[in-house]
Amino acid sequence: MSWDQQNPYQQNPYQHGYGYDQNPYGGQQQYTQHPYPQQQQYPQQQQYVDYGYTPAPEQTAPLPPVEPEPEPVREPVAVVEEPRPAPDPRSESEPASQPPSEPKPRSAGRDRYFDTLRAVALIRVVTYHTFGWAWCGMVFPSMGIMFGLAGTLMAKSLERPALKVVKSRLRRLLPPFWFWGFFVVMAMLIHDWLPGWQIVYWVVPLGDPPGNAWGEQAWEILWYLRTYLWFVLLSPALLWVFRKAPIPVLLGSLAPILVLNFVWSGPDNRFGSALWDLSTYFFCWILGFAHRDGVLQRMKPALVVVGSLAALGYGGWYAFSHQADFGTYDLDENPLAQAFWSAGFVMLLMWAKAYFRIDFAWLTRFKKLDRTVTIFNARAVTIYLWHEIALILAVPLIDQMWNVPAFEKWLPLDSQWFMFGVGWILIAVFVVLCGWVEDVAAKKKPELLP
Repeated sequence: MSWDQQNPYQQNPYQHGYGYDQNPYGGQQQYTQHPYPQQQQYPQQQQYVDYGYTPAPEQTAPLPPVEPEPEPVREPVAVVEEPRPAPDPRSESEPASQPPSEPKPRSAGRDRYFDTLRAVALIRVVTYHTFGWAWCGMVFPSMGIMFGLAGTLMAKSLERPALKVVKSRLRRLLPPFWFWGFFVVMAMLIHDWLPGWQIVYWVVPLGDPPGNAWGEQAWEILWYLRTYLWFVLLSPALLWVFRKAPIPVLLGSLAPILVLNFVWSGPDNRFGSALWDLSTYFFCWILGFAHRDGVLQRMKPALVVVGSLAALGYGGWYAFSHQADFGTYDLDENPLAQAFWSAGFVMLLMWAKAYFRIDFAWLTRFKKLDRTVTIFNARAVTIYLWHEIALILAVPLIDQMWNVPAFEKWLPLDSQWFMFGVGWILIAVFVVLCGWVEDVAAKKKPELLP
């Protein structure tokens, strides 16, 4: 079977980057910038991916660096005192014995509700990049969820000094990125890439790292890391402003995407691309602040539900009513629809978590499932960075299987579902071989599996 026949990317499901030329796998077009029209075909977002941290990604999510898994929480053991004998008058002068002190309960562990959302977001990312289903973003907007989760964790972390928090986030994010980037950059150099000064974005991805068309499927997902990095740097100031006026700031966080879509499309460069992604997921990040500070929990349920449904309705309507402009109803190609759909979806998830106090504590009863969620969260950055390469490598690997008569007869080699399974096997290999970098970045003892 030829490469072209097997390659599922010919249908171009990887339409997630604002500001890049779209090309099928193995194309030869170079990195270019495009303008951002207001109502016409929106320039290709390096979206995810969905674009996405959390969206994870803490999006899913990635994805934002994951907090270390705490030790299992043990219930404090009640101390039962033996009945004491009547005091002996002859020993009244002796000091009374001190009662044993109760053990201090340990701090609460991770929230399995958020951990499960992050794991599902990552699975959805891989699914979308394999099949390219346009409806994936509406069923589960991974990147909005990842950014919402990351915003919550960032607000929690900023209870410590802001400079320490920002340094910690950078330390956890950049080493896995550098490790992954070394292989991608070297591969592109071997395939005739001639970088300019923009190669500095491979050191700190404040802008879109450059690359050639040969490696585009690998590096186009970096829009998420760039957006997450900017949110981390801006969070100390954003959180301070949010706490001055929570509701106005939360509602106003949808204004930037409206301005870019209807008033001013932004500059045609790396800054403009970053501005679009920040504006698309700004509400989700601020929503994470609102959840952490209890703002959602204090709001009237009817107000939250009506507001969420209104955002979902507008986002869905805009996506379907502008299919002619974007060629699809895929939210990854329509930033305004993505912003409002993600806003409504993530608000409902966050509010339900706070209002109904959902914690998914029952997950611990299913050891294998709980273990899987733990691995996904501890290796979120690794899974996000390496999943595209795993899917790319799955294509030539399956091509070789056609040369084995038994495989050709008994295996569904021409099925995308088979490619999906092979992709996850390769992702697992990358988690084992490369995931230890996340442990080193977190100043933990390196492990093959957490």
